Amino acid sequence: MERAPDADRWRLLPELIEHQRIRTTPVKASDFTMPQASPVLAGASAQRLTFDDGASVFAKIADGGGDYLAAEANGLRWLAEASEAVVPVLYADERLLVEPWIEPAEPSAEHAAELGRELARMHGAGAERFGAPWRGYIGETFMDNEPDGATWAEWFAARRIEPYLRPSRDNGALDAADVAAVEALAARLPGLAGPEEPPARTHGDLWWGNVHWGYERAWMIDPAAHGGHRETDLANLRLWGGVPLLDAILAGYGEVRPLADGWEERIGLHQLFPLLVHTTLFGRSFRPQLMKLVAGYT
Repeated sequence: MERAPDADRWRLLPELIEHQRIRTTPVKASDFTMPQASPVLAGASAQRLTFDDGASVFAKIADGGGDYLAAEANGLRWLAEASEAVVPVLYADERLLVEPWIEPAEPSAEHAAELGRELARMHGAGAERFGAPWRGYIGETFMDNEPDGATWAEWFAARRIEPYLRPSRDNGALDAADVAAVEALAARLPGLAGPEEPPARTHGDLWWGNVHWGYERAWMIDPAAHGGHRETDLANLRLWGGVPLLDAILAGYGEVRPLADGWEERIGLHQLFPLLVHTTLFGRSFRPQLMKLVAGYT
């Protein structure tokens, strides 16, 4: 991790950016090989900011309104209370989120195992309830963090599945039969979700693009943090081709907090949420993957 500017600069940072007193280098959100780039956060630009003394930071700068950067900062700070593997927040307001600049490195088994241990410790820190006390976003898309139901399965069905069905139907991603099939699976979640566990402190969007491999360790970035089920983060690590060295991550995780029996059979249940987010955002191209998953539980 490169040296960051002194903390007393943060108060002036928005003004320095506005008046071009620091060098800015765009970080393309579409380039997954670049560090700390989110492909979902379309309304914010990603920049490497370099000061006169050579120190650099990574910044997301909101192009419009909304409080999604503040929500991300809340999540990062909350997760960082429980794990050293969460990228720190150096400065945040409604328009700007600043983190250390972390040079990318190749994944290593050592860093993967330590990420697993840190993830287990973070989950073990727990949450007061399912959801979160702040308004949630996954990227810029809404994420309902209100409480609902007595169990994770009830909460997940109400707050992570149902809200995305209507927009996915309205945009043509899903038809009426698809929606009915998803609703039927959601109704069966209490019998499929496995042993009840207390709310875990979850990243919430831990696909491989939100694991940033640095020289010091593997970092968790870009969370949709909330109190949830720990199996959700582990399921998401398998999405979109899967994170490198997943077996090492899982081995490290198991050293700290063994998983409940049958957790691999429940992976698809936890992936319902990110897939529905994608049908909401990007339309029918994600329908086949979603409906294949649903069919696997019928």
